[in-house]
Amino acid sequence: MNPGLKTLKYDILVITGPTASGKTSLAAAVAMKLGGEIINADSRQVYRDMNLGTGKDYDDYVVDGYCVPFHLIDIVDPGYKYNVFEYQSDFIKVYNDLRKRQIFPVVCGGSGMYIDSIVSGYRMFKVPPDPILRTELEKKSMNELTGLLSSLKKLHNKTDLDSKKRVIRAIEIEKYHAAREKQHPQFPELNSLVAGVMSDRETRRRRISERLKQRLEAGMVDEVRELLDKGIKPDVLIYYGLEYKYITLYLNGKLTYNDMVRDLETAIHQFAKRQMTWFRGMERRGMKIHWLDGELSIGEKVRQVLGLL
Repeated sequence: MNPGLKTLKYDILVITGPTASGKTSLAAAVAMKLGGEIINADSRQVYRDMNLGTGKDYDDYVVDGYCVPFHLIDIVDPGYKYNVFEYQSDFIKVYNDLRKRQIFPVVCGGSGMYIDSIVSGYRMFKVPPDPILRTELEKKSMNELTGLLSSLKKLHNKTDLDSKKRVIRAIEIEKYHAAREKQHPQFPELNSLVAGVMSDRETRRRRISERLKQRLEAGMVDEVRELLDKGIKPDVLIYYGLEYKYITLYLNGKLTYNDMVRDLETAIHQFAKRQMTWFRGMERRGMKIHWLDGELSIGEKVRQVLGLL
């Protein structure tokens, strides 16, 4: 471990920001300075063979000829539906390994829920179905089920109430948690420094548009075509959203090329806004995000992050 790391007051550094903000190159540069390694926090970069569409800029990990080691990229096959529960479990395995080797972890990504799950320490368990409970709950009305669920938890997540099936599943989860509260280990409380890279709206839009053009020229349509040729079903690729959704629609004749590019560009801009909304929500819940000016040089941004650490 870099001797200077002993003076750091944080367990991990998180570098985040909306899409096309330049967070990966910053994370790599900081990790290089610290002798650290990067843990991915992008929900789609976990998939193999999904490279251009998910923004795996492998070159960004190379600093002065050295490739900074990274984790949780290319860990599952396309077609699989990876989730935040699995991410949290995989993250802590990598984190524990890095700490054992005395290497500082630098988390990098823009998936707000993935980041929030580790810095806020979500308590997540794999809950098996309970057929006996489900049979009993099926006999109840939607109003009765909603009342029962509200007695078990605060109803922040309105999607729990979308259907009778969702309400029953939510009740099943809450009852499982209550019965096993002391059996499940707590996610470790990490002292996290969160730094975000942000540019003004117009600069962000320009970067998104430029990057989309570059990726299309680099063969992003061919990447999606190859996934379809390998047997990945169109509805699965559409599930992954953004590039995979719109290019699949184009390849299936549902959109013209120009309409695909236009609609995809709009969708990415909207996605960036949703990312910022999530980050603002984290701040409202008490998480401090140290925002860096995206227009600063990489050297200055590195200097500011090291100063915060």
